[in-house]
Amino acid sequence: MSLDENQAGSFCVFTDEFLVKNKSGVALDELPIFKSGGYPVFEITDEKAEEIAATFRKMKDEIASDYEFKYDLLRNYVLELIHYGQKLQPATALHSHQNASARILSLFIELLERQFPIESTNQRLTLRTAKEYAERLAIHVNHLNKVLKENTGKTTTEIITSRMLQEAKILLKQTDWNISEIAYSLGFEEVAHFSNFFKKQTSVAPLTFRT
Repeated sequence: MSLDENQAGSFCVFTDEFLVKNKSGVALDELPIFKSGGYPVFEITDEKAEEIAATFRKMKDEIASDYEFKYDLLRNYVLELIHYGQKLQPATALHSHQNASARILSLFIELLERQFPIESTNQRLTLRTAKEYAERLAIHVNHLNKVLKENTGKTTTEIITSRMLQEAKILLKQTDWNISEIAYSLGFEEVAHFSNFFKKQTSVAPLTFRT
């Protein structure tokens, strides 16, 4: 969940196969940074941010090069980033509670965002309630609410509702789907239920918002 709309940066996506042990010399599952309950977010100084950015720039340059062994070099850069992150891991268990809460928050947001965007009238939300998310995460709904409230200031239902409303607005403005199709995609059994939901959140009916 973004806390700031003005963001910039880089990210690296790689597969298990890219860093198999016989090529990289490491086993990802054995690295602390990839262990369940790890510390997923680090605050770094501007100086450290520039060091990391420099590695990303080298990776971008290399991927565009014609060097025959560029992927071996890229593996080294990825490992450099992984070890950089591991060095930032807390050395003690002082953050165990924060780790658990951060992981629940991360998994919840992943489950939520995995359902979007809705790109077909045959696509439908499968998780819509706080209880359904809690069951998928194998935790009590009250615990999920507590974690999200502490970390975001919002309840589970408020976050789900906000994301569904955002998608509803996109579908109303950017597609020619009828209201029934949009209602179905968002998991509403009846068009009236969707209309009531939308009007309660925006004070206008879906058709009025579309025009």
